[in-house]
Amino acid sequence: MSLTETLLHRDPSPPRSTIGRPPDYLHDEHTLRSWFFTIDHKRIAILYLLAITCFFVLGSVAAGLIRLSLVVPNGQIFSNDTYNKLFTIHGVVMVWFFLIPSIPTTFGNFLLPIMIGAKDVAFPRLNRLSWYIFVAGALFTLFTVVVGGVDTGWTFYAPFSTTFSNSWVIPALLGVIVVGFSSILTGLNFVVTLHTMRAPGMTWFRMPIFCWTMYATSLIFLLATPVITIALLLLVLERAFGIGIFDPALGGDPVLFEHLFWFYSHPAVYIMVLPGMGVISEIVPAFAQKKLFGYRFVAYASIGLASLTFFVWGHHMFVNGQSETASLTFSVLSFAVAVPSAVKVYNWTATIYKGSIKLDTPMLYAMGYIGLFVLGGLTGLFLATLSIDEHVHNTYFVVAHFHYIMVGGTALAFLGGLHYWWPKFTGRMYPEGWGRVSAFFIFVGFNATFFPQFILGYLGMPRRYHTYPPEFQLLNILSSAGSLILALGYIFPMIYLVWSLRFGKRAPANPWHARGLEWMTTSPPPKHNFATPPTVDFEPYDYRERESRV
Repeated sequence: MSLTETLLHRDPSPPRSTIGRPPDYLHDEHTLRSWFFTIDHKRIAILYLLAITCFFVLGSVAAGLIRLSLVVPNGQIFSNDTYNKLFTIHGVVMVWFFLIPSIPTTFGNFLLPIMIGAKDVAFPRLNRLSWYIFVAGALFTLFTVVVGGVDTGWTFYAPFSTTFSNSWVIPALLGVIVVGFSSILTGLNFVVTLHTMRAPGMTWFRMPIFCWTMYATSLIFLLATPVITIALLLLVLERAFGIGIFDPALGGDPVLFEHLFWFYSHPAVYIMVLPGMGVISEIVPAFAQKKLFGYRFVAYASIGLASLTFFVWGHHMFVNGQSETASLTFSVLSFAVAVPSAVKVYNWTATIYKGSIKLDTPMLYAMGYIGLFVLGGLTGLFLATLSIDEHVHNTYFVVAHFHYIMVGGTALAFLGGLHYWWPKFTGRMYPEGWGRVSAFFIFVGFNATFFPQFILGYLGMPRRYHTYPPEFQLLNILSSAGSLILALGYIFPMIYLVWSLRFGKRAPANPWHARGLEWMTTSPPPKHNFATPPTVDFEPYDYRERESRV
């Protein structure tokens, strides 16, 4: 049996209810060639899921080694160079190869056409090409691990990356540049698909919020990714040919790279956050069995976030010498960008209020997401305050804030969505008890890992160092112990979800009694998503209408 057949294996004989029905997308063809040359958006989503899972494991192993090193204060476990290379590969893999592509490339690819009643994305072959570009670019960067590593940090700041680093900087940069083209192609595909391929009756304000967030994310892909591509390409040219863009000795300015980098990288925060918000906006109404409160406000807030995020990059540079006027302006704008996020949290809370709550695994992840995202967002307001940022800038306070937003937010939303749509992806149910255990371990382990880092940062421990004063050791041990709990929480789903592919119960078309076109087709869907093209004559998340029709 091939690797693909093993991972996606289900009983060879269909149940009686499927006899005479067109084969689902998993059983349409079985060869490796049919997978690697597919133009089916659902199969491409599965290919992305397998790829980013591998990268997540690699990034997590690097993180575990970092936490192991920080158990002792004197840096005896790893050398300076080894620690810097572990730190860099962790950041590069997690940010560029997992967090940014995770939800758009998997759930976006699989669900967006089905949610709007289309049979595929607008450009299926371009979609397949984007996966090959993504994998090629990521593997090219990971080549640096084999040949010696890179030690610049995931931000590749000049002049260290252009002049002083002796590691494999250029291959790492070129790999990230190549992966950026995959993001651009994915964003282009989604924008055109949403504009041109909606089913009859699927107006803009009948689309699920997940589609709105994918649309907003795609706009950021298209507008911001070319900026980081040019910035990283300039780093390559400067390092290779010494052209002097960022070297002051040659008339350049290293702060220019910071502006170019963060003009992309702060919008990239919402490339990670917005899709997660879309996932939570699907899970909460389904498990509250209640219409999403303030649907239009949530939709507008998604576009508002995508727009405002282009105007706040300067809050990453409060201490780099920019003018007081610029810092004050970016501070005010940073507070303003919190408003659309708060709108979403308020609407989720109002949806949960007096709902018929069912605390299955996806809802547990959604509740955990809301709690972690609120704490991460509130600490972001601390960093947007000039006087506080002066104190905690470049400390572990920033590390904790970043992880509460990115990992506590994006990773929990990803796992929540994975459990929510797993029956639709595979046609199988997972063991609910183990799902709840994993959600509990991840929530507890995450807080045990990263909350002590807020205290470390407030007390003044700088990030990116593997030596520290002995008085910080207890908090670092607590953080490292929490990472073990978190690792168990991540390992459990990898085991029981794979187990469910062969032994899980067969999933009905709509196991959660949810609304949306994706729940009106079979589990798994047929190759072209629907037996007959759908017509949309209902409003989104209208559970009262569903109940009246039953």
